[in-house]
Amino acid sequence: MFKFTEEQIKRYARHIILPEVGGKGQEKLLNSKVLVVGAGGLGSPAIFYLAAAGVGTIGIVDFDVVDFSNLQRQILHDTERVGIPKVESARMTVEKLNPDVKVITYNTMLNKSNIMDIIKDYDVVLDGTDNFPTRFLINDACYFANKPLVSAAMLRFEGQITVFDFRDKEHSPCYRCLFPEPPPPGLVPSCQEAGILGSIGGIMGCIQATEAIKLLLGIGEPLVGKLLIMDALSMDFRKVKLRKDPSCPLCSQKASIKELIEYEQICDVHF
Repeated sequence: MFKFTEEQIKRYARHIILPEVGGKGQEKLLNSKVLVVGAGGLGSPAIFYLAAAGVGTIGIVDFDVVDFSNLQRQILHDTERVGIPKVESARMTVEKLNPDVKVITYNTMLNKSNIMDIIKDYDVVLDGTDNFPTRFLINDACYFANKPLVSAAMLRFEGQITVFDFRDKEHSPCYRCLFPEPPPPGLVPSCQEAGILGSIGGIMGCIQATEAIKLLLGIGEPLVGKLLIMDALSMDFRKVKLRKDPSCPLCSQKASIKELIEYEQICDVHF
């Protein structure tokens, strides 16, 4: 039986008193592993709250460095860290917040030759990336590896999030059920072109962390088969039902995609 230290009992007290979590649930979190791809506007709040919750191992993938333009929304980083790799800045923040958490950093760009090896040991994957080719690569890799995927996106004053639980491929749709292929270049504006309200990342990233924790604990109803859409200007939240596409090139009986595809990095949509 797991024995919490006195400090851990104090740290996680508000979790432990929740009937849905309790001591067993907190022990499960401490033994869980979550991979977050992108330490930016979405990944920052998600990583913060996963670490605060006591998720025992957090993997962080990002190959960028901290820039002044990031600080408006990427709360893992600060002014003194401008110019250093985002994964290192993220590690420093998490280690100060919670010494229970082991941080594994991947200062690299995901590609079809490394993604399967990176995701294989994690229980849940969070997609906080800023380009369509990587989003499709993550979706396909999680599908082939049977990994649950929490996917979010944001632009201007809007955000959206869904969960693809590839442990149950029969019932869960995938990202390609929404978009069979990446859109043509220039169709979707980047955040550099269209802008983004920084706090949108906080909202969507926190929801990502919450969905990941629900998946790890097996509680509640994760957003599988549902797309949650937020409009911050009206503060409207609505859910759209997602169904498996019977002609999906990845997850249907007519699937034509049998291995990872690496699309050219030309569709930049900063989140």
